[in-house]
Amino acid sequence: MTATVGGTTALGDNAARQLANATKTTAQLSTISPRWLTHLLQWVPVEAGIYRLNQVKNPELIKVTCTAREEENQLPRTFVDYEENPREYFLNAVSTVLDVHTRISDLYSSPHDQIKEQLRLTIETIKENQESELINNPDYGLLAQVTEEQRVFPLTGAPTPDDLDELLTKVWKEPAFFLAHPLAIAAFGREATRRGTPPPTVSLFGSQFITWRGIPLIPSDKVPVADGKSKILLLRVGDKRQGVVGLFQPGLPGEQSPGLSVRFMGINNHAIASYLISLYCSLAVLTPDALAVLDDVEINKYHDYPDTYK
Repeated sequence: MTATVGGTTALGDNAARQLANATKTTAQLSTISPRWLTHLLQWVPVEAGIYRLNQVKNPELIKVTCTAREEENQLPRTFVDYEENPREYFLNAVSTVLDVHTRISDLYSSPHDQIKEQLRLTIETIKENQESELINNPDYGLLAQVTEEQRVFPLTGAPTPDDLDELLTKVWKEPAFFLAHPLAIAAFGREATRRGTPPPTVSLFGSQFITWRGIPLIPSDKVPVADGKSKILLLRVGDKRQGVVGLFQPGLPGEQSPGLSVRFMGINNHAIASYLISLYCSLAVLTPDALAVLDDVEINKYHDYPDTYK
């Protein structure tokens, strides 16, 4: 197709594009998120897919004393008892089988390798599901492991600085971070700003996070939202702090990253190549006071401000 400008005819844009190379991106997937939770947890390798959580029974019965100077006090006698039936965590698998026609991978792998891209996008989706399970799994998820003593409710519905302070009284031993849906974090920001205490920010992983009392509020779209309400979690992490730890199986066949395995399953008689992708993980809360939740948080409360410019 030609183009005429000022009486002069020349090659047009549409025809010229037939000889031009377009720069092609890799496939973009809108469901991919930063998955901050998996970055902030300490991951502990387990043996044979089992993690046994041993705890001391009746710790209040362990007796010690402070001896007075120049007096001979009789020392107490004590011992530390253990639970006879400790909880055991078993690794769960997030798995799928990826099928790729060999004709597609043979003919259409330039400039981007079709198998590599199919694997990348599938693995990203599996990792998104992993983070959701770490929060919502009915057996080992964070929300399922909060004890009733560690559950608090907002004073007025919307999450306020007072409510987050109440959470801090539940996880006061070296709290690491709050975890909340972005809508809940925005709701807290509105309440804090309205009270004249806009939360400061901190830089982590090259991104900015708002904080409260110096503790970052980490966003995750996997924290559930229903009927205009959500939850805000507060965690202590690490085995040395008796906190929350992630669990994974090391040394898997076809291991691509900790706990993630990709194995070629062969090509069938329809020329379909199959790959088994599995991610093994779980999560343990080592002591009850390592985790607390602010429940029934209203996220749709807004405020009317006077127009200060009139």
